[in-house]
Amino acid sequence: MSDRLTIGQLYPASLAKGALTRTQTAKTSATGSETTSFESMLQKNMLKFSNHAAKRLEQRGIELGSRQIDEISSAVDKAAAKGSKESLILMKDMALIVSVPNRTVVTAMDGSSMKDNVFTQIDSAVIIS
Repeated sequence: MSDRLTIGQLYPASLAKGALTRTQTAKTSATGSETTSFESMLQKNMLKFSNHAAKRLEQRGIELGSRQIDEISSAVDKAAAKGSKESLILMKDMALIVSVPNRTVVTAMDGSSMKDNVFTQIDSAVIIS
């Protein structure tokens, strides 16, 4: 499966905007309260990329495959389970700073950009091997 990176969002290609079925719309139950729509549930669990992070990925020639995105998403889940707010995710030759509650990659850097850097304003680190 290929993924499509849109500024600010990451959608699987099969779920491009407008391609969702009518189950995406919020429905009112018999009690009158709205249930959570499919799209909003998908958005809460989907890894997002800020404009800044998307620019950094492009500038530094970093391409993420669906497997890497799954690994990053799993790392965010682990950080969230420990109560993290801002996490450094280290992969083989890249580092990502992620806002855990928002599931948003804030910035990204490659191996050469990581050298001699100090990472501040993080409360956790997840290392993906």
